[in-house]
Amino acid sequence: MRNLRSTVVTAAGAAAALVLLTACGGETKDGGDAKKAGAAQAAAPAGGGTAQAAGVRPVTAGKLSIWTSGPLGPVVTDSAGFTLYRFDSDTASPPKSVCEGDCAKAWPPVLAADARAADGMNAALLGKVTRADGTQQLTLKGWPLYRFAKDTAPRQTNGQGVGGTWFAAAPDGSKAKAGAAAGSGTGSDTSTGTGDAAGALPPLSVRKDAKLGPIVRDGKGRTLYRFTKDTDWPMKSNCTGPCLDTWRPAKMLDKAAVAQATGIDPKLIIEYKRPDGTRQLTVDCWPLYWFTGDKAPGETKGQGVGGTWFAVRADGALAK
Repeated sequence: MRNLRSTVVTAAGAAAALVLLTACGGETKDGGDAKKAGAAQAAAPAGGGTAQAAGVRPVTAGKLSIWTSGPLGPVVTDSAGFTLYRFDSDTASPPKSVCEGDCAKAWPPVLAADARAADGMNAALLGKVTRADGTQQLTLKGWPLYRFAKDTAPRQTNGQGVGGTWFAAAPDGSKAKAGAAAGSGTGSDTSTGTGDAAGALPPLSVRKDAKLGPIVRDGKGRTLYRFTKDTDWPMKSNCTGPCLDTWRPAKMLDKAAVAQATGIDPKLIIEYKRPDGTRQLTVDCWPLYWFTGDKAPGETKGQGVGGTWFAVRADGALAK
């Protein structure tokens, strides 16, 4: 009986270790990349169906309209009067949508099939892009368009400014008065981030830096960095002692905050317990830090310091 109990406990411990190893991008026994295998499995809808079958419900556009929102100016809506949005992490040239999975549930893609230009709109600005599931999404001046699931009635703009990356679309394809306050609602979105009339950031999000591209920031807008002398498996921080005076460990998020992360797979957000017992945030098991030399949100003065410190991407990779 004692041997049986020992075997069960050992097996349970091994299973737990395997779960963490897989989450941290470790390799399987046969040399395969466990992270890639897990990501592929998570991305595939149950039963091998399309993204629509997995809960993503694209919406039709019909004839577009333009209405003037007090704080935002002219805004594009679909035929039902719902505000259409664009996502900063997408690209317009070439058109490409990176909003998939849970993101697409919160921001349903607008289908291109029956879309027609609004009166007074340049019809040549309308186009389409093929999404990963094969559906054709409507674009405006190259930017893929979406509805926001938290807009529950026509002419709401609850999605304006969410995560600092979602904005109502103006008739020319630009952001509707980018940076303006949100409209009639809070702009909160527990699947992809939060935002409100005050322009609050989610606890963890991705912003597009002019030089570095998409990089991770914390809820105060501070750029988060990786230290190349750290290790991801086993997780270990080698920034100790005087190093911590300059590079402060990012605090681990609670469960609710993890759910509000924008543009980052929650499965990659894992706790690392430092030698002093504090809980540090990691992405894909890489410990993250903020730089005391960054004095304002969005600064990246820590980039490349000592050839060992770099901003980090949503998948935990270095931003170089």
